[in-house]
Amino acid sequence: MTVVSFIADVVLGAALGVMGGLFGIGGGVIAIPVLGLVFGMNQPLAQGTALVMVAPNVIVGFWQYHRRNHLDMRMVALLCLSAILFTYLGARMATVVDADALRTAFAFFLIALTAFFAWRLLRGRATRARVVLARPWAIVVGMLGGLTSGLFGVGGGVIAAPALTGLFGVTQAAAQGFSLALVSPGALVALGTYAAADLVDWHTGIPLALGGILSIPWGVALAHRLPERKLRLLFCGLLLTTALLMLQSR
Repeated sequence: MTVVSFIADVVLGAALGVMGGLFGIGGGVIAIPVLGLVFGMNQPLAQGTALVMVAPNVIVGFWQYHRRNHLDMRMVALLCLSAILFTYLGARMATVVDADALRTAFAFFLIALTAFFAWRLLRGRATRARVVLARPWAIVVGMLGGLTSGLFGVGGGVIAAPALTGLFGVTQAAAQGFSLALVSPGALVALGTYAAADLVDWHTGIPLALGGILSIPWGVALAHRLPERKLRLLFCGLLLTTALLMLQSR
């Protein structure tokens, strides 16, 4: 790796870190199609390499959201513990399935999430800070989030955010903080699983991670400056764009 390519990867990681902090996803949902289209990686390798950046990003991002929102640590613990096992199971599945099938499934998964978010925006109902389901339901959210995190390399955060806003009644910014908490331990488990299967490009992943660690606090700060409706609308655009890129790169 040349100095120029290393710096370019750090800059790319910084850009992804801002986006990851803004949307509470760690940046992987954007990094995966970039690694596929620009670096020519297949889907499992792109997911494993993206996790090198995502793992530290989600930890830094969670801490930044917690500082601003004072997240309920009991809810954080439930989400984390329930996600760990299912992240491992999803990552194991991802290392043995067909790469093209996985890419297509991932794209349609994002399209479904986009439709869900758009439907909520069209309803036009404001989120109220209340809990409408018992805390044990957080275990179910953690299980589903962990499974999608392991299977798709990302996904747990974008599953958890709409579930927490729609079912638990928390604000979008707080939900994004909880989402990062959910994927934090699971990202490390998934990274280890992909690495054991030799599906990680460390030379690309490490500079991406360095850039993301430096920039993700900027994205978190921006998320707290934007109106909630605008933040959700931007999230819809992000997911749909990513899905279309995934389908185009098949």
